[in-house]
Order: sequence, then C-alpha cells, then structure tokens
Amino acid sequence: MSDVPVAVSRLSGDDSREAQNTRAVRWLLAQPGGPLVVVTPRRTVQSEVITRLIARPQVQHHAWRGFYGRSFDGQRVLYAWPDREHLNDVWSVKADAIAVIEWSVEETAEWLQDVNPIQLLPGQTIEPAAPARGDLEPMPNGIDDILQYIAGRAAGYSAGLKWNEEDKLKADMMNRPDRWAPVSVEQVRAKCRELGMRADDVDTITDLVQRRKDGRRFNVRSSYRPFEFN
Repeated sequence: MSDVPVAVSRLSGDDSREAQNTRAVRWLLAQPGGPLVVVTPRRTVQSEVITRLIARPQVQHHAWRGFYGRSFDGQRVLYAWPDREHLNDVWSVKADAIAVIEWSVEETAEWLQDVNPIQLLPGQTIEPAAPARGDLEPMPNGIDDILQYIAGRAAGYSAGLKWNEEDKLKADMMNRPDRWAPVSVEQVRAKCRELGMRADDVDTITDLVQRRKDGRRFNVRSSYRPFEFN
C-alpha cells in the first residue's frame, strides 16, 4: 500500500459534501494510471460530480452489494463513503491510485493511522506524515513469535487467516490468560501491521485481544480447546 498514491477527502468546517466529493474526483483524475473504477454503497448516487464521473466512457461503477473488492490492480479507484469493513478492501491492493471519500471520522481513524494517506481539505492538502523510526519494543511471553507464526500462516492463504489458526489464538488466550494480560490491544495491532498482515486479519486478532480483556470467553472447536503455543 505504501507504493500506491492514496488520498482521503475529508469534511471540515463550513465545507459541503459535494465540495468534498469534488476534491476527491479532481485529485484522482490528476493521477496517472489505468481506467477509473468508482465504488459506492448503492447504485444510486446522490452527487452530481460523481454521477458525471460514472457517466464517462470506460468508467466502471460498482455498489457494495455483490461486489468483492481488492481487485483494483492497474486501475484508479474512487472509493466513496466506506465503513471500516469496506476500507479493508483497499488495504494491500496494487492500484495506480486510490481516492477515498470519508463519511465518518470514527470509521476511518485507525485506517488513517495505518495507511498514512494524503488528506484533502478545503484549500489545503496535507501530505503524509513522516514514518516513525525505530523498531517496536518486544512483547513478553513469546507473543511476537506467536504473531509472526500466525502472519506466516495467513500469508499462505488467499483469503487470509483460516478458522483453525483463529481457534489456536482463541484457545491460547483462554488457556494462558497470563501470557496476554501484560500487552495492550495497541501493541498487538502495531506488531500485526509491522508483519504486513491483511487489514481484516489485524482486525480479527485485535478484536480477540479486546474481547478477552473485556472478560469475554470464546467458543473453540473441541480439537483445539486444550491448545497452547509453546
């Protein structure tokens, strides 16, 4: 994702939604690359500028329903008003450029931190922040090694983390609460990102950590219930 030009158009002050949409479209059209793809929550679009873009010859338009993302190689993508789940569709893709139109700050907060995109605001373009330097502090109790193992297994599957690896994590968190108690959700998320895991898998793992910290218990298939990582 770091090699793909990515911008997010954000709403600010006395701004309007249509002005926000226009910034995203103008930025995307200014980027070199392949054909244009527009992705919106529904086929009906309440925006004149996006409607005009969709009407251009050779522009593809997809709605969320029945559409599987992450197939944007060699294309310029306008991704309008995504929630967190759909933001994950533009995580590790090899598009020529991606313009996201933000709908909710709460939905995009972690994505902004992870992806570090250009931010388009009224009369202002904020360039990506300089990347933080230095390695992450090691986590105790072998958690770094566990996450590295999980990342390696997930990388071998086109769909990411499989149910059996997830069950191993659940079982270990249940059987070894002492192992996971000292680490924060933020530490686990940062390590998963460092390992290059898919956004969906990062969300799955950190959600498990948070649920255990909230006192929740997991249903684990019988073959994995006694499992513990070495």
